Amino acid sequence: MTGAPALGGWTSGGLLGVTKTQLLSGGVGSYLTVHVFGIALNLDTIYGSLIAALAVAALGLAVRRSATAGVPGRLQLMWEAVLGAVERQVASSIGPESGPVIPLAVTIFFFVLFSNWLEILPTGSVAVVVPSPSADVNLTYAMALFVFGVYNVAGIRRRGLKGFVGKFFKPYAFLFPINLIEEIAKPLTLALRLFGNLFSGGLMIAILAALFPAYLSWLPTLVWKPFDMFIGVIQAFIFALLTILYYEAAVSSEGH
Repeated sequence: MTGAPALGGWTSGGLLGVTKTQLLSGGVGSYLTVHVFGIALNLDTIYGSLIAALAVAALGLAVRRSATAGVPGRLQLMWEAVLGAVERQVASSIGPESGPVIPLAVTIFFFVLFSNWLEILPTGSVAVVVPSPSADVNLTYAMALFVFGVYNVAGIRRRGLKGFVGKFFKPYAFLFPINLIEEIAKPLTLALRLFGNLFSGGLMIAILAALFPAYLSWLPTLVWKPFDMFIGVIQAFIFALLTILYYEAAVSSEGH
C-alpha cells in the first residue's frame, strides 16, 4: 500500500523483496517479522524454508514415482548421481555402519540447494521476490546445531559417554581446551560459512538492481544469477560434505 509505514524494516514496493529504496535505507538483511510471546519470528525466512522443504518432499515423491529398474529418466539419474556421491564418500570415511548420515546428507544437500536458489526467481524492479532463507543466520545456526546434535549423539552411542568425553583428551590431556574449542567452533563455522556466502550473493543482486533504472534492473541480475546458482550448488555440497566429515570424526575410534 503506497505510503504505508515500513513493517519489520521492509518498505512498500516488494512484500518479501529488496527494492532500491530498501537498499539505500539499509533494508538488506532486515526481515518481515512478527512477535509471538516476545519472540521475533522472521516470516520471510519461514516462508522460504517451507517452500524449500516442500520442494525437497516433492522431489523425493517424484523420484519414487518415476523410479524404474529399466532405463532411468533424467530425474532418477540426477538423484542417483547425488546419492552415489554421498554413498562413496561415506563408504570411504565411515564404512558400512553409516547410520542415518546418508539420508541426512542427501536431504541437507537438496534443502540447502533449494533454499539457496529461491533468490534467483525471476524479478523486475524488485531484486529478490523471496529472500534465500539460508541468507538468514538464524536458519543456518539452527541447521548447524541440528547437525551438531546428530553427530554428537551418534558419537556417544557408538563410543559410550566415557569414550566420547575421552576423545577431547587425545592425544595429550593438555590439549583438552584446544579440542573443546575446535568442537564448539564446528557448528559456528558451518553456519557462518553458508550464511556469509548466501547473504553476500543476495546483497550483490540488490546492489545490481539498485544501480540501474527499473526497466533495466533485470539485465545485470540476469547475468549475475546463473553465477549465484553455481555458488548455491557449491555451498550445498560443502554443507553436506562437512556433515559427513563431522559425523565420521564423532563415530570413528581414532577421533579427529
